Amino acid sequence: MDFIEELTWRGMIHTMMPGTDEQLRKEMTTAYLGIDPTADSLHIGHLCGVMMLRHFQRCGHKPLALIGGATGMIGDPSGKSAERNLLDEATLRHNQEAIKKQLAKFLDFDSNAPNRAELVNNYDWMHDVSFLDFAREIGKHITVNYMMAKDSVQKRLNGEARDGLSFTEFTYQLLQGNDFLHLYQAKNCKLQLGGSDQWGNITTGAELIRRKLGGEVFALTCPLITKADGGKFGKTESGNVWLDPARTSPYKFYQFWLNVSDTDAEKYIKIFTSLSKEEIDALTEEQKADPGRRPLQHRLAREITIMVHSERDYEAAVEASQILFSNKAAETLHTIDEATLLDVFEGVPTFEVSRADIEAGIRMGDLLTDKAAVFPSKAEYRKLVQGGGFSINKEKVTDPQIQASTSMLLNDRYIIVQKGKKQYYLLIVK
Repeated sequence: MDFIEELTWRGMIHTMMPGTDEQLRKEMTTAYLGIDPTADSLHIGHLCGVMMLRHFQRCGHKPLALIGGATGMIGDPSGKSAERNLLDEATLRHNQEAIKKQLAKFLDFDSNAPNRAELVNNYDWMHDVSFLDFAREIGKHITVNYMMAKDSVQKRLNGEARDGLSFTEFTYQLLQGNDFLHLYQAKNCKLQLGGSDQWGNITTGAELIRRKLGGEVFALTCPLITKADGGKFGKTESGNVWLDPARTSPYKFYQFWLNVSDTDAEKYIKIFTSLSKEEIDALTEEQKADPGRRPLQHRLAREITIMVHSERDYEAAVEASQILFSNKAAETLHTIDEATLLDVFEGVPTFEVSRADIEAGIRMGDLLTDKAAVFPSKAEYRKLVQGGGFSINKEKVTDPQIQASTSMLLNDRYIIVQKGKKQYYLLIVK
């Protein structure tokens, strides 16, 4: 596989320094991509860069994932309107370990292959560097005029930031440039990858290497991912879509990809999966022939959920997605975890009821009128039950005198009540 050809048809190249293609065809090349360690999980906004590293390794080259331990203590002004919170070392180390576990789903860190991936942290080579050493060894090679000309600096200085640009942030491009210099010297790293908003920082590193050592290095950036409707990619009403299942459940993760538009699915399946061009072209033709089946969305959601989580998590997410329609829904409800259950029924009306009432065997008619206002009257409750339109945990109820019991509890604290085909209520037992 040819890396540039692969990224080109996938729509993953925004800007590339001249000579990059020739360098990659000449020899196995080492490249690095920086990852912000300000959280103990990646989110899907990181995935385009991570997939670049994955394709890079699949094409026979050596990827380095750089955790920005030192630069995470500073804050990158690129694309930001406010200075970031600074992190302590213990937090950064915790975040690094969590991120490495996630990256291991995408990259081979453990084999004996010459192009096995490595994780590096710039804190390891920066924490003992004094300000005087940095000013003398790095600062003297890059002029203030050069630094001021960068878009990321200009935008902050021209009013996008409330409080201007601190000296701390102004030095960020030198710190990132020093990373490239260090990796060039220590690991013969000749290419830096990143998002298009990092072009200014990346080229500062290339310029530093040229001026200090006379070396030639290269740069390649991917476009910032957007949605067809102009909305911000990776954001939902509840915030970021995380790779950590404790932050975003596999069900919600799967649902995010399943619900993207046709236009976005055609773009995302190229960027966020390792499927071949032939497979994707065939899926695209299927989509055009029968858009209602949505083969692109289903395959995209499948591939990326398995890659980030597992096949078991994917299958559980599919089962959970069918709860509202499946004949096996009652069985599934008793097996899914609490987080998935709450995600599936997010937004439905909820009522808190007493565990003592459930254990005492209160009649459902009394529970759903006197204790939880699911029905306005017992007469309406009886009428719906007798008409076959009432279910508990997706099992139809035909006896109006049925009593509540602890055997009805899902995850030992929930009961799903259904009126008709589409009205759901969640009883929370306390």
